[in-house]
Amino acid sequence: MVRCDGGRTRQPCGRDADDDASRCTGGNGGDGAGGTATDPSNGAVIENRTFAEIAEGDTASITHTVTQQDIELFAFVSGDVNPAHLDPAYASTTPSRYIIAHGMISSGLISAVLGTKLPGPGTIYMGQSLSFRRPVSVGDTITATVTVTEKREDKHDVVLDCRCVNQRGQEVVTGRADVRAPVEKVRRPVAELPEVRVPRHERYKELLAHAAEGDPVRTAVVYPCSAAALRAMAQARAAALIQPILIGPARVIEHVARESEIDVGGLRIVDTADSQAAAEQAMALALAGDVEMLVQGSLGSDELLAAVAASALRTARRLSHVYLLDVPGHPRLLLLTDAVVTVSPDLEAKRGIIQNAIDLARAAGIELPRVAVLSASETIDTKLASTTDAAVLPKMADRGQITGGLVDGPLTFDQAVSPQAAAGEGIASEVAGRADILVAPDLETGNVLARQLTSLAGADAAGVVLGARVPNVLTSGGGGERVSLASFALAVVQARARRKPASG
Repeated sequence: MVRCDGGRTRQPCGRDADDDASRCTGGNGGDGAGGTATDPSNGAVIENRTFAEIAEGDTASITHTVTQQDIELFAFVSGDVNPAHLDPAYASTTPSRYIIAHGMISSGLISAVLGTKLPGPGTIYMGQSLSFRRPVSVGDTITATVTVTEKREDKHDVVLDCRCVNQRGQEVVTGRADVRAPVEKVRRPVAELPEVRVPRHERYKELLAHAAEGDPVRTAVVYPCSAAALRAMAQARAAALIQPILIGPARVIEHVARESEIDVGGLRIVDTADSQAAAEQAMALALAGDVEMLVQGSLGSDELLAAVAASALRTARRLSHVYLLDVPGHPRLLLLTDAVVTVSPDLEAKRGIIQNAIDLARAAGIELPRVAVLSASETIDTKLASTTDAAVLPKMADRGQITGGLVDGPLTFDQAVSPQAAAGEGIASEVAGRADILVAPDLETGNVLARQLTSLAGADAAGVVLGARVPNVLTSGGGGERVSLASFALAVVQARARRKPASG
């Protein structure tokens, strides 16, 4: 919360916002005491100082700690994507050795003092001259101060000295501003600022780096007869994730590649007549050990999975799908299962679904995954079957029927991902509020949840199908290059993990 203090005549500075890193002060040699000004209804107000109320020597200040979000918001609004502001790798090579905030962020604080405190609402900018003395970085606390140096009666103009200093007292900006002060008193309720979030999709980076460390995995790309399918393959190949074999009509694949300017030169193409033959050939290559993962090309996901289920690639394991969700603002990646394959899983199916997800999470680098079995209630209700399943599954984990993770349930979605929600219900658990894996009670619930997170929360949703002798990547969900590469990376780490004995 911004705190506003003081004033020569205890005038309110009128700032009030949800920003615990900011503080603004004002006054003309006053004691800096006072508090947030309020109107009779006890709401914060903003009030100006008219030309008649201003005296030479009057001063006002605002203090703000610069955050990464400040820099990103300015880049978004201005279009200034200078790597000195946004690229840590580049910024580390500059003399300052850190990300530099744009100078306009500091000068914006000066503008904020002029527009909200001295003179305040009704002020008209006439001119400004600033010198930028030192770089400002994330974490620097900047105090912007303006001081009245001259009043001009003829046009009600005011000249102010402007100065920004950092937390060490070093000047970062100096200069002057010429403004036309208001002549009429303004006292208004402070407008409520909109909530601003800067969605970031960065949590796949570690997975991609991990997947790129080993050898590229031999991969069958099944029926890649569209530009999108070939482009996804090429991107994964360029990222050193896969060594692809293309299976489908060679003439069509080569034609699409030429039209789309995608290089397939030097790649093995297994020529087949149609998608069904391509799927069958892919199963044969996987059974022979020639490939370690399958990728959906232009055929339907149902067709590919049906071929897997009908082949000897099917094991005693349950076939299940896992989404890897990068939800902006959430502190960790979330795995959600099963939202694609198993419609109405019974208790044994859920056991298999959980084991698949745990094994994937461990392959992706989560040493001890926390598994939340979801339901509509955290208490057991015999009328709600998902609560009884969710209560039994942790006991199965206790008895060694599920291994490699911590399992708890039933938990509602908010209790699984929010420590505050879990604490509010008095739930003491190693999983509640910190879940890595969310187990949906059925496909319908899981699918709706995944779509809500992607549509409303802006989440990325990579995914992979597990339970067969080789992992399967379904590309029909879209999501762009970032999501596509993360899906490939998931399958890659799982394929490498299957070279070792699996648990469960």
